[in-house]
Amino acid sequence: MGAITFIMGTSEMIVTGLLPQLSGALGVSVSSAGMLITVFAVGMMIGAPVMSLATLRLPRRNALIAALLVFAAGHVVGALSSGLGLAMVGRFAAALGNGTFWAVGAVIATAAAGPAASTRAMGVMVGGTTLANVVGVPLGTAAGQLSGWQTPFWMLAALAVVAAAVIVRQVPADRGGADSTLRAETTSLKHPRLWLVYLAIALIQGGVMAAYSYVAPLLTDRAGLAEAAVPLAMLGFGAGALAGTTLGGRRGDSKPYGTLIPATSATAAILAAITLWATNSVLAVVLVVLLGAAGFATNPVVVGEVVRVAGAGRALPMALATSAFQVGIALGSWLGGAALTSALSLQGPPLTGMVLALLALVPLGLLAASRRRAGTVTQS
Repeated sequence: MGAITFIMGTSEMIVTGLLPQLSGALGVSVSSAGMLITVFAVGMMIGAPVMSLATLRLPRRNALIAALLVFAAGHVVGALSSGLGLAMVGRFAAALGNGTFWAVGAVIATAAAGPAASTRAMGVMVGGTTLANVVGVPLGTAAGQLSGWQTPFWMLAALAVVAAAVIVRQVPADRGGADSTLRAETTSLKHPRLWLVYLAIALIQGGVMAAYSYVAPLLTDRAGLAEAAVPLAMLGFGAGALAGTTLGGRRGDSKPYGTLIPATSATAAILAAITLWATNSVLAVVLVVLLGAAGFATNPVVVGEVVRVAGAGRALPMALATSAFQVGIALGSWLGGAALTSALSLQGPPLTGMVLALLALVPLGLLAASRRRAGTVTQS
């Protein structure tokens, strides 16, 4: 499962490193090409909850295979595109496949692990996405620079087909979610704390992605980094993200809000530093690495909070967590693109991200206070 999330995570972020090439090839501005990030996020937003319900009683194996084939088809359409419209259609289709995979895969992972280890199981899936930022996105960006932006799209399509073939041969048939009901899934959404977690996820992710969606032009046009060095900077971001995810996963079970609030505050501070001082290539790269570490330290913790509040093995709450991440990506990339075309220019995206990260401290503060009150009541 972690290997497939690596493919999915690479697809999700690959456009960030290819924006200059995509804007030139498709004949649009960089901010317009950034809509490919937004439309992917929208597809994930829709795909995860809708498909979690649509496949509730279907065999999980069949749903995974279908998700991978739709994902592959979307990348084929993207690779064949000569205009922004068709490219957006391809990205939307790929996102539907991605969202379906997460909706079904999360249930499989948590059910296989059992309630006691469900958070750890989700950590493996999240880890695949983080590894994609460390290895997949930089390699895909480099491949796109060397042999054309279509190359990583073709590679991802091929890998998805291979993964589907492996599932056909290796994963036994199942009878689907025979014990799941729509009422049980929707009942788990009645916890107010769950919606505060979703809001925090969207705002934190939006803060990171407002800046990271436009990291290539920020590094080349503002900081003066050579275009050929952008994949190395993205590798640094991925390494920081991997370190942050590991640290957050270790601390998050015992001190969830003692991890989330400092990490989110650090994210806001780093984005402020990028806004003010990222005019030197070395400093800019260091700040991008730190952004990956602080921004991704929250991911395993917020996923763990969703599991704790909603209960392990629930498809719809986990699907909505995926949607919350995608709301953040769509919101961040859209607002970052709008800021990029404003008078703020290249300072706009990180400044926008800083504001979103600061706003995330509001639901996190409410959640921390609620947790403290619950602890006090329990002790009394």
